[in-house]
This record gives sequence, C-alpha cells and structure tokens, in this order.
Amino acid sequence: MASKVKILSVGGSIIIPKTGFDISFLKELRKLILSFVKQGTRFILVVGGGATCRYYQQAARQLSVSSANDLDWIGISTTMLNANFVRVILKELAHEHVVTDSKKKVRLKKPVLVAGGLKPGQSTDAQAVAFAKTYGAKEIINLSNTAYIYDKDPAKFKGAQKIEHIDWKTLRKNIIGDTWEPGKNIPFDPVASREAQKLGLTVSFVDGNNLKEVQKAVQGKPFQGTIVK
Repeated sequence: MASKVKILSVGGSIIIPKTGFDISFLKELRKLILSFVKQGTRFILVVGGGATCRYYQQAARQLSVSSANDLDWIGISTTMLNANFVRVILKELAHEHVVTDSKKKVRLKKPVLVAGGLKPGQSTDAQAVAFAKTYGAKEIINLSNTAYIYDKDPAKFKGAQKIEHIDWKTLRKNIIGDTWEPGKNIPFDPVASREAQKLGLTVSFVDGNNLKEVQKAVQGKPFQGTIVK
C-alpha cells in the first residue's frame, strides 16, 4: 500500500443506525471515499458491529448466554456482515474480500481494504490499531455517532462535558478502564487503547454522520471532534 494510507475505524451504527439504512448518506460516503481515492489516498476501513451487534448480544443474554467468548463471536459475525456490505457498495474500489488478518500486509490492486473483527476479547478498534502497526500509520480516524468524547455519558448526565484533547493515560484511567466487555459502548476499547498508547498513535474521533467534518479529518485539517494522543 502507498504511504498515503488512511485507517478509518467505522462504527457499525454509521453504516446501519437503529433507524435503518440511510441510502442517501451511504451514497455520499461512497462519493467522499472516491474523491480521496482519485487524489491518490488509500484506505483501510475497519467496520464495527454497532447497534446490530448489541441487538443480537442483548437477545443472547436474555436467552441465558453468559459466555463472553460466545457473545464476542456474535459481535464478530455482525462486523463481517457490515464489512461485506461496505465492500460491495464500494464496488470496484474495494479489495475482493473482507480481510481479518491485521498482522499480514495484503498486496492490493484496489485502493480500499475493508476489514471486520478477528477474535474474541477485543473490538474492531483493536483491529484498526493492529492495521496501523502493520502498515506504519501514525493515526486512526474513528467514526462514531457522536462528535466528541465526553467526561461522562451525555445520554445519562446533563452536565457531561465534551473533551477536545486528551492523552491516553488520562482517557484510560478516567473513562475507558482496562477491562473488556462484549458490546460495551465506550469511545475506544481497552485493548485497543492500551496498544495505541504503547505505539504512540493519534486517534481522531469524529461524528461519522457529518461528512464535512470527516473530510476535514482525512485531509488533516482542524475538525470538530476529540484528539487522543
């Protein structure tokens, strides 16, 4: 892959939110990726399970499934479904199949590689970090359904404050923690955060539904969101 590789950790809920597919948005997302590809940029899109993953995991828990390993495999399956969907809608731009082995470089003839989950005990965030290490990238752009990381869950606390800049040590200690839990809705998973800190990676958190801000982040311009380094 060329040096201009951009690694995007794409939350599954950006692809299919709880309200269902937004076809107009997906067309615009595809158009944005194409515009960068024409400029010589290459992408690794690591696609998460999002609300679909949590929907299945919640049902499994209600049916007395308690094994974290089993719940993780359900999550991995939803990432592969979402990733394959992204691969096919990108058509000729994307590598011929979804990739899961993040430790082995793929010789690509296409400008976009789409990846899903790999193994239990981590989310696709950890996959994105592993791809960054393999391909020598120094930054990951994380697309979720919120623009910022907050000091508390804004859905539960009215006084939650947005964070624009934070270091990995503080983020891990005060917000993320060190324990992985299948389907847990946190900004970045603990396994990924620990490795990102070790590698000295920068992760830019952007509202994936706001394509103007996504464009700025990919271009390396100031954007509305949170930077962790």
